Amino acid sequence: MRTFAPFSGMRGFSKASHFLYINITAMIERHTIQQLVEEWLQQSDYFLVDITISSDNRIVVEIDHADGVWIDDCASLSRYIEEHLDRDAEDYELEVGSAGLGQPFKVPQQYVNHVGKAVEVVDNAGVKRRGVLTHADDAHFTVSCEEKQTVEGKKRPQKVNVDYTYGYDEVKSVKYLIAFK
Repeated sequence: MRTFAPFSGMRGFSKASHFLYINITAMIERHTIQQLVEEWLQQSDYFLVDITISSDNRIVVEIDHADGVWIDDCASLSRYIEEHLDRDAEDYELEVGSAGLGQPFKVPQQYVNHVGKAVEVVDNAGVKRRGVLTHADDAHFTVSCEEKQTVEGKKRPQKVNVDYTYGYDEVKSVKYLIAFK
């Protein structure tokens, strides 16, 4: 809804009336969108990754699936959300898509889906490690990294696998490493 309000001007400017443009839109609540998405998710194997709503009512919904995200399913979710929102009451822009390959993981289910795959971890201290995600649960995950270490009885450092276990709050980012062979 657009409203024009009379504005009397400022000191030093003409006395003619001016109009101040005020854009009044209903702000869509995050929990409203989350509830709609969760209703749609009940009939599928997808899971919610993130919902962002900007101040200008631009809604971005990210979903994921163990086998990837299909565009038809994104369109279906988009239609479902739009069917349950009133365009006359709320002016919004809606975007539904996948979490994005190569983007940092946001929810534990993404870690579970990538067990056995190469990932890059940046911990809170800024240390970057690359390895294979070997375990993930609700509290933590483990990455096995190949490192050179001195081994007793050997002259040169040997490559060995070292496991690093992290809590989800101990890392800045974790993302899947795309391999081109």
